[in-house]
Amino acid sequence: MQIPWDKIDTVLLDMDGTLLDLNFDNHFWNEFVPLKYAEQNNLSIAEAKDQLKPQFKIMEGQLEWYCLDYWSHKLNLNIAELKQEVSEFITVMPHVMEFLEILLHSTKKVLLVTNAHRDSLNLKMDKTCLQVFFDDIISSHDYGVPKEDFDFWNKLQSGNSFDKERAILIDDSSSVLESARNFGIKYLLFVSKPDSNLPPRYSSDFDYIIDFRDIMSGL
Repeated sequence: MQIPWDKIDTVLLDMDGTLLDLNFDNHFWNEFVPLKYAEQNNLSIAEAKDQLKPQFKIMEGQLEWYCLDYWSHKLNLNIAELKQEVSEFITVMPHVMEFLEILLHSTKKVLLVTNAHRDSLNLKMDKTCLQVFFDDIISSHDYGVPKEDFDFWNKLQSGNSFDKERAILIDDSSSVLESARNFGIKYLLFVSKPDSNLPPRYSSDFDYIIDFRDIMSGL
């Protein structure tokens, strides 16, 4: 895929499923949390999953879905501590480091924009040391609205002045990309393989990449 990098001044990058392997989060929420919930409530793992699945589903796309404090209170588990227990499985996606190194030596503004709660964000930055590549790191919790909300992008632009006609967002969420498109961000790119253990998903609404090798040409 040929990205018109000469027409782009600002690069907006998602974290989980874009720069970092979503396999960590999928395993954490689908397997590890149910295991701990089952142990705490004297349930089988199957029973725990049956109880947790609808609770997770109803909160998707809302800020609470991404909030560790919310789930700690809701489930009576210390979610931040549980993430720390399995943090060795946090990994950077293939070719991300090469891509970020190129951006670091360019004149482009590079912003990490994530729905991740600050506790999770800080843990992942500590484990990967990616923070050095960004001009700023923004969590949607800073603004009180998720990236799926139009107002997130208004607040992002107010806090980090950029020309949306000369900006690209790379994200693994089609609903986030749709929100950004409605706001007016011109270049949008869907990450089709956010979890290394799952097959790619393809989008009919957005251009997509498998990994960052696909867009390094011309950068």
